[in-house]
Parts: sequence; C-alpha cells; structure tokens
Amino acid sequence: MKKYTYTEKKDTRSGFGDGLTELGKTNPDVVALCADLTGSLKMNEFEKNHPERFFQVGIAEANMMGIAAGLTIGGKIPFTGTFANFSTGRVYDQIRQSIAYSHKNVKICASHAGLTLGEDGATHQILEDIGLMKMLPGMTVINTCDYNQTKAATIAIAEHDGPVYLRFGRPKVPVFMPTDEKFEIGKAVKLTEGTDVTIVATGHLVWESLQAAEKLEEEGISAEVINIHTIKPLDEEAILASVAKTKCIVTAEEHNKFGGLGESVARCLAQNTPTPQEFVAVNDSFGESATPAELMKKYKINDEAVVEAVKKVLKRK
Repeated sequence: MKKYTYTEKKDTRSGFGDGLTELGKTNPDVVALCADLTGSLKMNEFEKNHPERFFQVGIAEANMMGIAAGLTIGGKIPFTGTFANFSTGRVYDQIRQSIAYSHKNVKICASHAGLTLGEDGATHQILEDIGLMKMLPGMTVINTCDYNQTKAATIAIAEHDGPVYLRFGRPKVPVFMPTDEKFEIGKAVKLTEGTDVTIVATGHLVWESLQAAEKLEEEGISAEVINIHTIKPLDEEAILASVAKTKCIVTAEEHNKFGGLGESVARCLAQNTPTPQEFVAVNDSFGESATPAELMKKYKINDEAVVEAVKKVLKRK
C-alpha cells in the first residue's frame, strides 16, 4: 500500500487565503467579502493588495450574501468569507432565495467547520452544514482535506459557473496532497488501492482514514481509500467501481451522520448496488468545548473509529 507522509502541518483556511491571494492577481473579476473575520479567514493579503475589490461587511452575514448575489449581476465573482456556522445556518434563507434559486455565481467559503473548531464549543461547531447546502438545487458542495487541496479548490471554483459551498477548517493538519495536483470538481481521488474494504472520506477524515488503512494493513486487511472532496456532485462512478471489488464500504466525515457524505453514498449504493456500509460521523449530537483531538476521540471520528467501523462492516460482507 502506498504510504502517505507529511513534513508540515498547515491550516486549511490558509490554503483558502493563499488561493484567494493568487486569484486576486490573475482574475480581475474576483471580489471578496468578509463578515468581520478577515484574519481568521486569512483574507488579509487580498484586502491589502486589492482594497477596491474587498468589502468588509461587518457582523451582518445575511447582508453579505445579498451583496454578493448583487455583485454577480455585474459580472463579478464574489467570494464570501466567514465561519461555517455563519455561512450556512445563520443565512440559509438568503442563500436559498438570493443565490441558489437565482443560480448566482457566488462562492460561499466557510472556515472553522466541524468539531475541530475546538474550544469555541457547540454553538460554533456546525455539523449540519453539508446537509443544508447539498439540498439546495444547483449548489456544488466541496470539503477539502489539507492546505494544498484547499488552495487548489479555491482557484478552481473561480472558473466554475454557479454557486459553490467550500468548507474548510481551523486547526493545523498534515499536508499530504501533491502541490501540483489539479483540482477537478466532482472527481474523487483514489489514494490507496485495496481489495477488502472501501473507505471514502472527506475533509479532515481523509488523513485519519489513511492512518487507519496503515493500521489495518498490519492486520492483513487491504483498504482502498478514496478522497471525496466534492460531495455534490458525487463521483458515483468511482464509488461503484471500488465497491464492485471490495463488496463493503465505510464513509468517514467530520459532520453529523444525518445529511452528510455517508447519506449521499448510501443513496448511490441503494440505487445501484446495495452494499454493507458503516458510518464514521457524529451520531446525532452537538459538540462541546475541548481540543480537536479530544473531540475527535470522544465523538468517534478519528483513525481508531475508522478501524473499528471497517472491522464491523467486514463481518457483514
């Protein structure tokens, strides 16, 4: 099995900030809006280099979405920046009515998603956002796994015509994806070949799944790990090709098990080839205040949980 290693840890939000900075230099139509979190979203360089294309809206997220929708009418490509909780739950009506329904070319960029927001606690740790956004007709939903992939995705979505939800996180995590890998919306990335079980993971759970695959290999279990960075549209072809070989699957995500990647995969399998599936996700719960590692362990969304789910699903083959 191919081994993945890393030489540094970087936060995925910095990948967004660096991607946005690059877009500022190469695409004059890109504009950025922030809801009083410029530093947290790493939008400082864009603001410094292009003050005429940066709009500090303040703590008025609903207004930010409305402004962004309006800017598209003049041909601009707006990138909105705030925490995932405020990018979705707080402004869902504005996104539905002003962006999704009108198919406006707005890029909704959401940081501090999931439990790994950590010490800020349950009110900020949104675990429902993927479900909220994937249900909107025409909305593309992307959840990146590391700095390199987040930077590449940020640049790629500027070329995509239509609304996009780009989800990333707060903590520093291993950087393991190639710097030169092209980001293709809707195209899964197979990270390891395996024959016994398929593991499809998204976001921070991709690295955890790779670590789980190494532990499983030591026990003689061959796991195929697939990085599902785009949850909608879902790469059903990649999933079906893998389970045709392995006959069972585990989905892993930093999200509530209701409405996330796991449910999208379950729908795909039910419609095509019913297959035993186990879910590594938060089990219908809010989070709490603790370190990211403590929370991932308690809520069973780490490498140990993936190993446990694999052993459980193998018994159902």
